[in-house]
Amino acid sequence: MFTSPTMTVKEENYSPMAIKDEEEMDSREYGDFDSTPTRDIQRIQSNKRGNTEENRNKEKRHERPQCRKTSYQEIHQRQDTQKKQHECSQCFKTFARRSDLARHQIIHTGEKPHQCSTCGMAFSQMSNLKTHQRIHTGEKPHQCSTCGKAFSQMSSLNTHQRIHTGEKPHQCSTCGMAFSKMSNLNTHQRIHTGEKPHQCSTCGQTFNQLSNLKKHQKIHTGEKPHQCSTCGMAFSHMCNLKTHQRIHTGEKPHQCSTCGKAFNHLSVLKIHQSVHTGEKPHQCSTCGKAFSQLSDLKAHQKIHTGEKPHQCSTCGMAFSKMSNLKTHQRIHTGEKPHQCSTCGKAFSQMSNLKTHQRIHTR
Repeated sequence: MFTSPTMTVKEENYSPMAIKDEEEMDSREYGDFDSTPTRDIQRIQSNKRGNTEENRNKEKRHERPQCRKTSYQEIHQRQDTQKKQHECSQCFKTFARRSDLARHQIIHTGEKPHQCSTCGMAFSQMSNLKTHQRIHTGEKPHQCSTCGKAFSQMSSLNTHQRIHTGEKPHQCSTCGMAFSKMSNLNTHQRIHTGEKPHQCSTCGQTFNQLSNLKKHQKIHTGEKPHQCSTCGMAFSHMCNLKTHQRIHTGEKPHQCSTCGKAFNHLSVLKIHQSVHTGEKPHQCSTCGKAFSQLSDLKAHQKIHTGEKPHQCSTCGMAFSKMSNLKTHQRIHTGEKPHQCSTCGKAFSQMSNLKTHQRIHTR
C-alpha cells in the first residue's frame, strides 16, 4: 500500500534584526503594509494602473506612426502665409506669383511692350492689347442674354445689363442722384464742383465733358459730317440733323401740357411755355428790359452796343440779328414763302402777310 509522503514545513527561527530588514523592503516595495481591507483594495488598484500603463506603452512602441489630421483652417492659414511672398519695392503691394509682380511693376516703369500691329497703339498688358484688337476685327464675343446686343468687353456687357435690371449702384453724395456707370457719376459731380477740365485749344472755352468739347471744336473746323438724305443740308451734330429731319417728316413729339401745341424741338417747347408762365428770367443790365429767352436778350443788347455782325453778301447791309438778315436777303432772291390762304398772294415777311389778311376780315 502506497502512502504519500507528508510535507512538513520546517520552521525557521529569524532574529529580530532580519525581521526588521524584511519589513523595510516590503515597505519600500509596497508602502507601509497594512492588512486592512481598504489598504488591500488600494494596493490592487495601484497594481492594475501600473499594468495598464505598461501595456499601453508597449502598444505604442509597436504602433505605426500616423499623420495628424490637418484642419481646413490650418491649411488656409498656411496658404495665407505663403500666398503673398513677392512684394513691390515701389508701393509695397504683395503678390502670390512673381509673374503677377512683374506685370504690376510695369505701372511704375510706364513700359508698354505690347504693340498693336494695325495702328501701333501700345499697352502694358497683353490682355489689354487683345481687347483693343477687337476694334479692328469687329469681334464682339460678349452677348446680352436679354436683348442680344454684343460687346467687345465683358465690363461693357456688365454695364449694359444694368439697363435691364435698373441697377444704379453709383450714387452722388451731394444730391443723391444715382447712376449705372461710375463715369457718369464723375461727370455729374462736376455740376456741384464747377470743374471744367476740357479746354478748347482754339478759343479757350472750357467744358465739363469731353464729348461737349468735341462738338464745340466743329465750330472752328467747320466740319459738318451729318448730312440730310432728303435735302442734302449738312450739320456738325447728329442731334441737329435728327431735329432738322422732322421738318420733312412733320413729326412734332414735344407737346405743351397747357395748350396742346406741339413742337419738333424740346428747346422750342420750353421757350413756348414761358408764354403761359409769363416768366422772363433774362434781364438787360443796361435798360432793365426782361426776356423769356437768352437769345432775345443777346439780340437786344446789340441795340446798346450798336453791333451788327450779320452782313448781306449782296449789298453789304448789316443787321444785329441773323433772322433780319435772312428776311432782307429775300429782296435779292425774290423769295416769298408766306402765302395768303384766301387769295393766294405771297409775301417775303410774315408780318406783311398778317397785315394783308386784315383786308379779308373787314
